[in-house]
Amino acid sequence: TEKVQVKIIHKAVGQITESDILLASASNAYIIGFQVRPSATARKLAETEEIQIKLYSVIYKAIEEMRDAMEGLLSAKIEEKIIGSAEIRETFKISKIGTIAGCIVNEGKILRSSKVRVIREGVVAYTGLLGSLKRFKDDAKEVAKGYECGLNIEKFNDIKVGDVIEAYEEIEVKQTLES
Repeated sequence: TEKVQVKIIHKAVGQITESDILLASASNAYIIGFQVRPSATARKLAETEEIQIKLYSVIYKAIEEMRDAMEGLLSAKIEEKIIGSAEIRETFKISKIGTIAGCIVNEGKILRSSKVRVIREGVVAYTGLLGSLKRFKDDAKEVAKGYECGLNIEKFNDIKVGDVIEAYEEIEVKQTLES
């Protein structure tokens, strides 16, 4: 595929030999055998050189494992999932803490562990982490839709009434050769 290339460095018939092991070792490769076995000396050399030998008697199994190995080389894709948003109704400046936003959650929920974006007039003004999340004076792990909360954002004090706080999480999605 375009994402991952398999390079066949050698193919032959017959038993897997020491020269096959040495070639795999020099090429940082592994050996696939179909309906064959390595010689005893080749097996010992493979252990010494830490070369994998994969043996198959059913071709579909070999193809399936190669596909899985290729997919394993693909790095995971990071996708964002928006879990909630809150509108800032009021702001409070508190010394030693910074600016606290009084909000109402209007979609989903806001989690204490969420990453957040501050959206001002449709434009992202800041992306960061929540410093705190409170319901009245108590710390909260989450605040659901329809409830009020107070929050502050780490390293960001330029919060204004009317800003929207969008909470999201990043999810690792395993890539496939098709996606």
